[in-house]
Parts: sequence; structure tokens; C-alpha cells
Amino acid sequence: MYDVRYSYLLEQFADPAPILAEIGRLVATGDFTLGKPVAEFERRFAELIGTRHAIGVGSGTDALKLPLKALGIGHGDEVITAANTFIATVGAIAETGATPVLVDCDDSFCMNVDHVEAAITEKTKAIMPVQLTGEVVDMVRLMKIAERHNIPVVEDACQGILSEFAGKRSGTYGIAAGFSLHPLKNLNVWGDAGVVVTNDDAMNERLRLIRNHGMKNRDEIAILGCNSRLDSVQAVVGNWLVGQTHEITRRRIDNAAYYDAGFAHVAGLRVPPRRANVRHVYHLYMVFAERRDELYQYCLDNGVEAKIHYPIPLYQQEGLKHLGYAAGRFPETDRHAREVISFPVDQHLMRAQQDRVIDTVRKFYDGR
Repeated sequence: MYDVRYSYLLEQFADPAPILAEIGRLVATGDFTLGKPVAEFERRFAELIGTRHAIGVGSGTDALKLPLKALGIGHGDEVITAANTFIATVGAIAETGATPVLVDCDDSFCMNVDHVEAAITEKTKAIMPVQLTGEVVDMVRLMKIAERHNIPVVEDACQGILSEFAGKRSGTYGIAAGFSLHPLKNLNVWGDAGVVVTNDDAMNERLRLIRNHGMKNRDEIAILGCNSRLDSVQAVVGNWLVGQTHEITRRRIDNAAYYDAGFAHVAGLRVPPRRANVRHVYHLYMVFAERRDELYQYCLDNGVEAKIHYPIPLYQQEGLKHLGYAAGRFPETDRHAREVISFPVDQHLMRAQQDRVIDTVRKFYDGR
């Protein structure tokens, strides 16, 4: 057991009785597939993000894949995305048959927009920026590039719920955006689930067909789709939590600011730049650390459960060798893999626990 744990799920769902009661009422209706809780959650989620439409799907990965399918992207096409992301981003692109084209990051942990234009070819059919850690890509510059080349943007906002760039919320820049409701996300449910948001009416209609086998109704099939429906039971959990999302976000931002102040003068640790025009929502709290692996082990040995996101650059993973990227191709991504460490930042964290984290890190670098 750790004195400072990383996962907060036991605290968040310490009293499941209200949710179980709602699930019991759902069971009494038999409304299990695309039921009323799903429609309610979609309405509330669209309102939360500020879009006209929200479409509940089976996972965050599907929330990225289905908009690409709706755009007609498939074999022979290319989709530009970030070199430092979770596998789901690249996996969603690959599932359509398209080829992921990677660009390096910067110290925001997000795609470096300076590299995007050079990656565009005649095969580029979409750009998928990743709002990694709850940070945000420079979406203003990216959208200008995309518009200049007439390329649609589908945001991977799975880690970025309620994040903003230049006062505009993640998920509202591109033609669509995918969010994850995985248990480790800031707004979470009891399993896999995702949401696509869009302001485009045609995209909304096509996504609703694709997620439900392409069915216009019980008897008519408009297109070939798939089965990726937000489960009604998970929608019940989402409805219980969605009203708390603003407060969850505020607490995470406050906790991150407390860490920033505590780490500001720790030799050997570097807090990433905090851009004034970004609302960072801290799905992850990551900093750069000298002797990172030693610090990581020291934290574990001293009761602080830290994490590393991600120790092996995605493009160097065995499963992505077919993309043909040589070691060293993305130097910033490589450096992040060597230097970043993550500390718990969730809404249930107490100040005493944060003080324990800060004190542990200071002791490591002080040689105590």
C-alpha cells in the first residue's frame, strides 16, 4: 500500500448506492439499448462542451475512429497525429485502414504545430491533434493550416474535457472530437465508453447511423456501420457524475498549481511552461525530472505512487514498426520518454498528500 495512491476510484465511488438505485430503475424499464439515460447524457454532455450534438459510443477509441469513418477515410489515406500519444489515437486511425503520420511534440506535451505542414501530402485526409494530459494544441494556428489545405480536423480530446485554447473549448474547433469516459478519465464511468461531439448536422446524422449498424430504423439499413453504442447502464453512471465535472476540473487545476509552487525551486525538477491562453485541466500532472528512473523508484520505495507516461516512445513500439520510423526520428518525444514523471493530481487528493509528494521529491534531490 502507498501513503499517496495514484488511482482515486475507490474514493470517487465509495458510496455506489445512488447509482445502483438508478440502475435498478433502469432494469425495471428494460430500456437497455440506446435508452433514455443515453439521450439524457448526450444532451448534458453537449451542453457541457458547448456543441450542438453529442453521440455516445462504446469507447474513447471508437470516439476517434467513427468520425474518421464518417469522413470516408480508409485504405490509402493518411491522418496526421502526434508522435507522443496513447496507442488508442494511432490505433483508431489504423482501424480505418488509413496510415498514421506522426509529428513531434513540444514541452506542452502536445503536437508541435511547426511540424504539421511538412507532413501534409496529397494523401492527407485528416489531422488529429491530441490534447494530451489535458493540455491543448495551438488550435488557432492548426486550424489555419487545415483550412489552407482544406483538411478536416478531428480532435483527440480524450484527456482534455473542459480544456481550452484562446478561450475556446477543446472539442469545438474541428468538425468533430472524441472524448473518453474510461474509468481513469476526469469524467468517468464503470467501464469503456466514449462520446463524439460535433456542430455539424450531417456528421451527427452519419455518426448515429455508423454506431448502430447503419440502421435508419429496425428494418432499414442506410449504410454499413458497426456496433458502438454507449451502454445505457454506463450512461446512468455518466449522468450521476456529469454535473460534477466543473468542480472536478477546478480541484485538479488547484492541485496542479499547488504542485507547481512546491516544485518551483527543486533543483533537478522542471515544471513545464504554463501558457496564459491555455486552460490545462490536468488529466495528468507531468513534470521533467533529472535521473527520472531513480526518482521514480525512490518515490515508490517511500510510499508515493508515481507513474511514467510513457516510458517507450509509441513509434518505437514493436506493434508500430511497420510505420518505418527510425529511432531518433522524434527527438522531443524521445526526451519526454526519458524525463517525464507523473504524480497524482485528482480531485480527492488532500494537501497533506501533496505535501508528502513534494517533500519526497525534495529529499531525493537533496540526497537525504
